[in-house]
Amino acid sequence: MKKWIAGAALAVTITGCGVSTQQEIEMGQQDVSQINQQLPIVRDAEVNRYINVLGDSIARLTDRPDLPWTFYIVDSKEVNAFAVPGGFVYVNRGLIERTERMDQLAGVLGHEIGHVVKRHSVKQMEKLQGANLGVTLACVLTNVCSSQVAQTGINVAGSALFAKFSRDDEAEADAVAVTETVRAGISPQGIPEMFQILINERERSPSTVEGWFATHPTEESRVAASQALIAQINPAILRTLTTDSPAYQTFKRRVQSLPPSPVARRQ
Repeated sequence: MKKWIAGAALAVTITGCGVSTQQEIEMGQQDVSQINQQLPIVRDAEVNRYINVLGDSIARLTDRPDLPWTFYIVDSKEVNAFAVPGGFVYVNRGLIERTERMDQLAGVLGHEIGHVVKRHSVKQMEKLQGANLGVTLACVLTNVCSSQVAQTGINVAGSALFAKFSRDDEAEADAVAVTETVRAGISPQGIPEMFQILINERERSPSTVEGWFATHPTEESRVAASQALIAQINPAILRTLTTDSPAYQTFKRRVQSLPPSPVARRQ
């Protein structure tokens, strides 16, 4: 829990029967306002256009296409990705730089989209409501949260319970990623492959991926589970799906060519 930055600048008390879609969007917009002020967001127009096109190609085919889906890149060398309620997804530059193909990043985006589609954060808020607890605004992102970039703290809708989704939530988000990448014409093979890339890096350099593993319990069993889902898909369909593209490799090279990410300084 050491990566949690609690804030008191905003507070949400959930009343009534639950969180409506409009409330969810409004909370997400508040989150984005805070995050984008306090984290180093990549402003390069070309890379932002590409990640939004890729993310939209998946999100718009889900059963929540009308959310204001927006995708951001955090200028951090640490490996992580996260989503806030309402359809706002963030992926760290460090994760993008570790991908080898388009389908691997698409799988990560699909997973984070899955958390939003299944309203995992919102459901946890509603559980807090049932316990008559206020919702403390906080977030867990990456080492950037403890850097001078964000010394004032990040105030994001949620609570400390959101630091780590349950294994069931993670499995459900993985299943959404598999289903929706296929619907978008993208190979789901990048999902277990990206998990394996991160597992391998954890063995070599644990500090660079600790943010990911703090919020995404990724184990070999999860790789096997996603592979089992993919095995249920008709091989003839899998052969038609896209794994990579020249546009993705151009995007990745441009990300790598950006000025070095700010150094995360621990407080």
